[in-house]
Amino acid sequence: MSLNRRLFAAGLVAVPFVKPAFAQMSPQAWSPSAPVRMVVAYPAGGPVDVIARVVAADISGPLGQQVVVDNVSGGAGAIGTRVVAKAKPDGLTITFGTNQTHGNNKFMLKDPGYDVVKDFAPLAGAGAFEHVVVVRKDLPAQNIQDLIKLAKEKPGALNYGSTGIGSGAHLTAELFMVRTGTKMTHVPYRGAPPMVQDIVGGRVDLAIATLPSVLTQITSSQIRALAICSPKRNPHLPDVPTLQEQGIKGSDAASWAGFFAPAATPQPIVDRLSGEILASLKKPDTAARIDKLGFTVEPRDPASFRPYWENEVETWVKIAKDAGVQAED
Repeated sequence: MSLNRRLFAAGLVAVPFVKPAFAQMSPQAWSPSAPVRMVVAYPAGGPVDVIARVVAADISGPLGQQVVVDNVSGGAGAIGTRVVAKAKPDGLTITFGTNQTHGNNKFMLKDPGYDVVKDFAPLAGAGAFEHVVVVRKDLPAQNIQDLIKLAKEKPGALNYGSTGIGSGAHLTAELFMVRTGTKMTHVPYRGAPPMVQDIVGGRVDLAIATLPSVLTQITSSQIRALAICSPKRNPHLPDVPTLQEQGIKGSDAASWAGFFAPAATPQPIVDRLSGEILASLKKPDTAARIDKLGFTVEPRDPASFRPYWENEVETWVKIAKDAGVQAED
């Protein structure tokens, strides 16, 4: 036996540690080998879908592969989100999720089929949807106090729509009822488009909807806005007062959104996808296109988005508790 072999056998020759290929890879070195599937757990045409498509189209060029938006709606957003949680962590399946899919489903659904935090790696925070109280145009309420009076006259007679059980629209409405001592009947939908269509058609009385989902209908006078559910007025609707201005405190809430990959996705892949998404959100033209929808763009990298995300989950747990909302089967 040679000297080197004898030394190796005795453990006296150092063997250089070889890192796994992914660990050695720089973010720019990874490129998708096939089209990237961006799952949206809501119907096509809604605000979440529209924003996802703007970003997907923008990052397709830099990634060298088409990013295809796939709408997999239903189950309060759990069906499509579950698909991503169980997908192969190779960077080819990601999702644009919300505080419902990656937060509220933790406590609103008894078994969403995934862990809203542990099963995902954050890629980027995108920003938030402000909420606005809207009513069918012929409802005899010109402001929030009128609406409260109407709701108290016949408890449960007014119905309100939402984009699904556990959505921000649902929980914000439940919180509003707690704060105002009113009772209305919940009508959940699979997404924003059918809900808005029914408000326009007069089949649903009102909703506390995300601003992007109803802005066009408000500005075209198909429905009426009574209040903004934020501390200050929104520049898209400067004449619409806030809830606080109308004497309602403790009912403000906004719904955030962000991009996610399966939890086990290697860091270089996360870094590359995150970098391209953040670069897109920071482009003035991309941000302007999204801002026109009524969505407040506020990009966050994974390091800053993760604590924000986890804190938001706990915030909405408290909102649900304050509203007395129970988990659904």
